[in-house]
Amino acid sequence: VQVVESGGGLVQAGGSLRLSCVASDIFSIGFSGWYRQAPGKQCEVVASITNNDSTEYGDFVKGRFTISRDHDKNTVYRQMNDLEPADTAVYYCARETRLRRYWGQGTQVTVSS
Repeated sequence: VQVVESGGGLVQAGGSLRLSCVASDIFSIGFSGWYRQAPGKQCEVVASITNNDSTEYGDFVKGRFTISRDHDKNTVYRQMNDLEPADTAVYYCARETRLRRYWGQGTQVTVSS
């Protein structure tokens, strides 16, 4: 059982990144979410998607991010556009079944001004 994020890195303000989250050996996932934690700040919800593709976003997203999923690949994506230095954080993916929530190890996103 494994959740692995990828796609983080260093980008200039105004740039874009696409994060991926692959779940291995996890089935019947009903909910997937992206969270982030910046140094000295609480963890906050970035975006989420359910198994019927219903999505929600944090207020700070302001239309800049899009979450999507590929059911066949058991993968969730998050496209981030118009990135700001305030978006600098470690981004974590969570995949949830009826029994438990699985977390990835996190991927660092750094936005330079």
